[in-house]
Amino acid sequence: MPRALIVIDMQADFCPGGALAVAGGDGIVGPINAMMRDFDAVVLTQDWHPADHASFAANHPGAEPFSLTRMPYGPQVLWPSHCVIGTPGADFHPGLDLSCADLVIRKGFRPQIDSYSAFFENDRRTPTGLAGYLRDRGLSDLTFVGLAHDFCVAWSAIDAATLGFTATVVQSATRAIDLDGSLDRARADMHAAGVNQE
Repeated sequence: MPRALIVIDMQADFCPGGALAVAGGDGIVGPINAMMRDFDAVVLTQDWHPADHASFAANHPGAEPFSLTRMPYGPQVLWPSHCVIGTPGADFHPGLDLSCADLVIRKGFRPQIDSYSAFFENDRRTPTGLAGYLRDRGLSDLTFVGLAHDFCVAWSAIDAATLGFTATVVQSATRAIDLDGSLDRARADMHAAGVNQE
């Protein structure tokens, strides 16, 4: 069965020193690079936000980062401004091997809606086009790595399983934010959706 490696958001702002750093995020670059040549395709996702993005706490006067607000599509964490289009923080980690990438999916570029999943915006309806690309190439067995385990990796893997793909998360090649128990919730949600967790 043709296999694809989906590398989620390995960007400077999610690594130590970045605007929304995930502890140990840079420590998985080497393991991810080592995995790439074992797959028939490699897809990279890239958070790609305009500066006025609605998910940024800075765009909600008086709001604290990591607080919750409601958007038309449901609850939304208000994040520190991160991965702003054209800034160094939006760049891939400099150690990531880009030579193996078949496709880069940019997400979160619509100002009024966030996008955790590689497959859908957070309204759960607006597709990124990734599912069609994978199906057209006959890639049905998907492995997920990258950042952050409990948000973009988990949402992507759950959507993949829901869409009928075989989905596996390699936990040693992810790192989590773990915001108020979000890692345990993500693991439970992935289990319920049929995602393999190695």
